[in-house]
Amino acid sequence: MKPSLDRADLELLLSIREHGSLAGAASAADVVPSVVTKRLAALEARLGLKLFQRTTRRVVPTAEGEGLCERATGLLAGFQAMEAELRERHKDPVGRIRLAATFGFGRTWLGPAIAEFQQRHPQLEVQLQLTEQLPDLAVEGFDGAVWLWAVRGPRATEWTARRLARNQRVLVAAPDYLGRHGTPAGIDDLAAHRCLVVRENERFDVWRLQRERDRSEVRVRVGGPLSSNSGELVRDWCLAGHGIMLRSLWDIAGALASGELVRVLPAYAMTDADIHWLAPHTPTTPRRIRLLVDFLVERFRGEPWRFSPAPAAPRGSRPRR
Repeated sequence: MKPSLDRADLELLLSIREHGSLAGAASAADVVPSVVTKRLAALEARLGLKLFQRTTRRVVPTAEGEGLCERATGLLAGFQAMEAELRERHKDPVGRIRLAATFGFGRTWLGPAIAEFQQRHPQLEVQLQLTEQLPDLAVEGFDGAVWLWAVRGPRATEWTARRLARNQRVLVAAPDYLGRHGTPAGIDDLAAHRCLVVRENERFDVWRLQRERDRSEVRVRVGGPLSSNSGELVRDWCLAGHGIMLRSLWDIAGALASGELVRVLPAYAMTDADIHWLAPHTPTTPRRIRLLVDFLVERFRGEPWRFSPAPAAPRGSRPRR
């Protein structure tokens, strides 16, 4: 007959190691010490191993006992996580979710999605903080962030990431501008046009475009009399016919659908603006977070901004970048 272990055996081993005595383990289990003594003796006999060394003052694990206790710790943690998950499946999720997101996407697309998610799970409280800078999620107590562009560099190792949807930035202009200045026939023609630049980084005057046909990258230096650190303002300038801009599809879906803006050089785009879920590394993910991420993946599947304009914003309110 092969030796076997059950959950009660593992819990007994860890209790003896934790309390350092058979009497302490017995007291924790609310039984007399003789019960623990007999159970340990039976277990050692069944396994054919001496698991604890008894001294006059303390009971300590042998090398075999210590190894078994380490394995027991992992196994019991797995049991507990599985039971917690099963309990959660039989009830509505409760608690609070703290999220961070960029202003533009958060205001225009994420906000309505979060409101719908909360209505589906009314016992959840969702706090959405819009910000221009990605917070230190773990330090500042965020469960996750919905962010544009993948996080690279040393900080990328601090989080788990999942792409929620593809997105790209495209070249657009107002028909009025193209009527007055002509439509670029090729990438090199951009040098002769008034390009509206968002001053987001050190090389804001260089657009890294990708040719959709073969995925080759083209870098083009652009310039013009108007630039700003506000993507919202640059978009307003473009709508007013002041030049050509590079902008995320999710932000200009309505303007493209209505004809207020048209694609310029549609064979090219900047493909570094996908929407991602970021979260601190944790041993387990709470069910409420898993439900939210799955909901967002489904909600943004197929890039809805390609087929419909953004939800209407209140009068006088415009989303930021």
